[in-house]
Amino acid sequence: MAVVFKKPALIRDAPFHYCPGCTHGIVHRLIAEVIEEMGLGERAIGVCPVGCAVFAYKYFDIDMYEAAHGRAPAVATGAKRVHPNNLVFTYQGDGDLASIGTAEIVHAAARGEKITAIFINNAIYGMTGGQMAPTTLVGQKTTTSPYGRDASHCGYPVRMSEMLATLEGAAYIERVSLHDVPHINKAKKAIRKAFETQMAGKGFSLVELLSTCPTNWGLSPVEALQWLKDNMIPYYPLGVYKEVQ
Repeated sequence: MAVVFKKPALIRDAPFHYCPGCTHGIVHRLIAEVIEEMGLGERAIGVCPVGCAVFAYKYFDIDMYEAAHGRAPAVATGAKRVHPNNLVFTYQGDGDLASIGTAEIVHAAARGEKITAIFINNAIYGMTGGQMAPTTLVGQKTTTSPYGRDASHCGYPVRMSEMLATLEGAAYIERVSLHDVPHINKAKKAIRKAFETQMAGKGFSLVELLSTCPTNWGLSPVEALQWLKDNMIPYYPLGVYKEVQ
């Protein structure tokens, strides 16, 4: 029987710790596939901070660094400057990148650091108990906003792609979604484009992936995919926000 679908060679034979329906595993696969297709397995460096993907070094068969919460862009900057010919990427959630690590990601983009940020936006703190994140939608219930996020009290969700696209050092910024197969295919193309932008030396790149967190959303995996489509995409429109030719 012909093999038409198999595990990427750069994903180790280790069981994922992610909850059922979590889309982190999908993104791991996409990253591994793109790195393999680009022939960069021996030159890829990943940086993961604290968050649901904290154990990513167990899953990727590439060089991985562990960073303090929010500090992945700083670690990636050091790695890329020492090894300018390597592919260097961060893998960060919204609580990490858009909250404790806001200054790190903004200034890495402003400096035009030739790194790629893989930004998982599931609108909630996943690992630490489902608290409200900077990307939590107005009205969305979390453990720290049990009646729904109140904009008059907590402000509005931060649109990171739009903000980072205004910085001169940003070369490629795109927001994609993981709620169905066609959009997953588009997500893979965006990751490849971001990596190509980096390797061409054009500057900072980021791919924001709208993702699900069924456990902390209190939904089934199928319901979570629909909730993403119906609620997140209207507030976080998909598309390319910046592309330097």
